[in-house]
Parts: sequence; structure tokens; C-alpha cells
Amino acid sequence: MWRAARWAEFVALFVGAPLAMALFLPRGGLFPALALFTLGGLALIWWTGEFDWRELRRGWSRIDWLRMAAFGLFVGATGYLVMAASQPGFVPNTSPQRLRFLAMLWLLYPILSALPQELIFRALYFHRYAALMGDARTARLVNAAIFSLAHLMYWSVVVAVMTFVGGWIFAKLYQDKGFPAAWVAHAIAGNMLFTVGMGHYFWSGNVVRPF
Repeated sequence: MWRAARWAEFVALFVGAPLAMALFLPRGGLFPALALFTLGGLALIWWTGEFDWRELRRGWSRIDWLRMAAFGLFVGATGYLVMAASQPGFVPNTSPQRLRFLAMLWLLYPILSALPQELIFRALYFHRYAALMGDARTARLVNAAIFSLAHLMYWSVVVAVMTFVGGWIFAKLYQDKGFPAAWVAHAIAGNMLFTVGMGHYFWSGNVVRPF
């Protein structure tokens, strides 16, 4: 009985809510919605019980910083190639105003965006719902799928594919290295994509509806 209830909860949170956001979320509503989901996710982690909150800060020593740097360069190069392919003649904006924006972004994105998402899609998911999936690989696959679905509001195949791959990587890091590694990788990936100009796809102001 509890499995059926947990499955219903899972579907409501990770399928129903993204669909509702994609269809009905007003412009400017992304960050309030993310804050609400984060608070709800933290409450569900607490309600589930047996979660060691210290796990959120354990694992910094397990981060391979050289690989993280290589990952960031790979993400940046991939993002640039996508922009060059989709917008012939594309050149990243390097105006002083944009450089100031990027400096602020690199400081704020890890806290305001990557951290809440990792709390919801890694900490909450793996603590409360991963047991429903059977094995670790299936849990990662489902995690990548729901992470991609959470970005449906952008109605972009590019975003869907990139967030699926990113979700898989972040889930694998969470399972193998802990929460800090997943968070750092997410923060680096997001910042690199914005740096090379992919805010065209991922900026919250670009949330659109298909009608």
C-alpha cells in the first residue's frame, strides 16, 4: 500500500508538477516556484526520516577538481558548438555589461539555481523515491528523465537532451561521490552554458508555452 502511495506522490511531484509549470507558469514565476519546491522537498526529506543532513556537506575531499575543470571545458565547448550550429555567425557577447552580468551569475547561480535543484532532484529523489526503482542504474535513468522533464517549460529539444545527459552525470556523481560533487558539477555546467551564450535556451525569461 505504501508503495502505491509513494508512486502516486512521485508522479505528482516529478511528472504532474513539471507539466503544470510548462503549461501554466507565468513569466517570472520560475524562481518562486523553485523556492516553493525546495521548501517542500526539504520537508519531505525530514518527513521521510533517517536522512543524515551532514551528508549535504560531506564529500568535498572526493571531488576530482581536474576532472571538474575538464568537464566544464567540455560543457562550454558543447554549448558553443550548439550555438554556432543553430545561429550561423554566432559570436559570444563580450561587452562590459555582459561580463559584469556573468561575474554576478557565477556567484549567484550555484546558490539560487543549482543548489535548490540538487536538493530536489538528487537529495530528495534518492532518499525518498530511489528504492521504488529497483537498482542503482534504473534509479539514475529515471532521475535523468525527470530532470529533463523538469525543463519542459522551455519547449526545446536541445534543452531536453542536454538536461537528460546532465541529469545522468549529476545522479552518478551523487551516488558515487556525494552531494557536493553533484552540486559543483551542476553549478559549473550551468555557468559554462550561460557564459558561451546558451542563456538563449536556458534563461528563465525564455519560459514559453506551446500555445
